[in-house]
Amino acid sequence: MMTIRGPKPLPRVLIAGLGNVLLQDDGVGVHAIRELRKTRLRGVVVAEVGTAVLDALHLFEWADKILAIDAMQAGGLPGSIYCLSGGSVAEQGFQTSLHELSLLSALKFIPREFIPEITVLGIEPETIDYGLQLTSPLQAILPKAVHEAMNIINKWRLQGFRLS
Repeated sequence: MMTIRGPKPLPRVLIAGLGNVLLQDDGVGVHAIRELRKTRLRGVVVAEVGTAVLDALHLFEWADKILAIDAMQAGGLPGSIYCLSGGSVAEQGFQTSLHELSLLSALKFIPREFIPEITVLGIEPETIDYGLQLTSPLQAILPKAVHEAMNIINKWRLQGFRLS
């Protein structure tokens, strides 16, 4: 039997902004997505998920790789940026991103063969309270967080994830 091999299909990459924009710094992931949308990212789906994680199941099932951007309380100074593998966080059994539990729980609804590789880009919040604006430290760090997200995407490109 002869096997015909064609080019490997391009991976599907999703950048998901998580958080509640009604709770100041909790919405930093959504604010980051709004900034990322101003940049043309070829071959990448940029989605404002917010707190509607279950509504985004179709995107999670579609993606091969996910970069989730969210507020993350890890004990650092407000505006500190963290990058973690979602798989390693799930294995360790603790929640770091404020919405990671929702994300990891939502992935349980996806057939195991479709579960994507997840990276969480977390940003330490200063205040999680009613309000529509990010606090000053997070407003100041937002461009750096967007730049870090772009670095992660570019790193994936270098690893063979051609996103054109």
